[in-house]
Amino acid sequence: MENLLQIDKDFIEEHTHFPTLIQELKNGFSKQEIQVPLRHHHDFPNPKAGKESTLLLMPAWNPGESAGVKIVTVSPENGKLDLPAIQGIYIHLDTHTGAIKAIMDAKSLTTKRTAAASALASSYLSRKEASSLLMIGTGALAWDLIPAHASVRNLKEIYVWGRSYEKAVDLCNRFKEIGVKVSPVKTITEKISEVDIVSCATLSKTPLVLGEYLVPGQHIDLVGAYKKDMREADDLTIQKASVHLDTYQGGLKESGDIVIPIANGTLQPEAIKSDLFELCSQKKTGRTHADEITVFKSVGHAIEDLAAANYYYNQKIDA
Repeated sequence: MENLLQIDKDFIEEHTHFPTLIQELKNGFSKQEIQVPLRHHHDFPNPKAGKESTLLLMPAWNPGESAGVKIVTVSPENGKLDLPAIQGIYIHLDTHTGAIKAIMDAKSLTTKRTAAASALASSYLSRKEASSLLMIGTGALAWDLIPAHASVRNLKEIYVWGRSYEKAVDLCNRFKEIGVKVSPVKTITEKISEVDIVSCATLSKTPLVLGEYLVPGQHIDLVGAYKKDMREADDLTIQKASVHLDTYQGGLKESGDIVIPIANGTLQPEAIKSDLFELCSQKKTGRTHADEITVFKSVGHAIEDLAAANYYYNQKIDA
């Protein structure tokens, strides 16, 4: 493994151009050659934290071209230790010899590709003239979701809410340092009815996006709530919206935002409009009219990881 490349967080941060990364994901979802088995999702006890952690194994391969597997742990209580909830690595492989070509920082790779997937969905589901965004959540994903969404829509007003107002202020100040105006808000309700796009990336077990406050024409991007007992949007949101997934494979099984409404009869599986495979291959259309409320639920998919890994690997070998 003498030619093994190390692709760290700094390289990924410095070499992310969201329009290009979004196009790479679009190409990945459009192809039929990429093979992705159902990801391994294992919850395991974490006695010191008092809350379960999760181990995720996400392989994918495009025969004759590229392959890889992401190994990730999610520990929701890491914030108390001033550590990210997501830890892990991505192993990029040579499909001919099986040799490891690169080891990548999985946390950075995951946040970038997740944000890119949300923006890709928004390009089909939000109104083209959308100009305002409410970001719910102040974690690592928020830092990437805001510029990703801004790369597909001309956002002029951006707001951030977090359980800690101080963290919301800190995040907004970080954006001001790079010349982007982002404003903190103290409550979700003060802006949720006014914005065109709502992006939510939290570990909440109780809904934060409430359907009673939604108005015609909005797009709701649900990124967090990665387990069956978590949810970011309530039943009324699901009732009022057309629902789209990143993939049926994961979306129907892994997140409470979809699993719970199906279980209680609010949502019928056949009522789900599309996934990214269908949107990117033009088998299905996204938004159908200006007043439609759209919901995109993301749980993550190994195609996104492989597409992003190829993107950063190619930049590394060209550097």
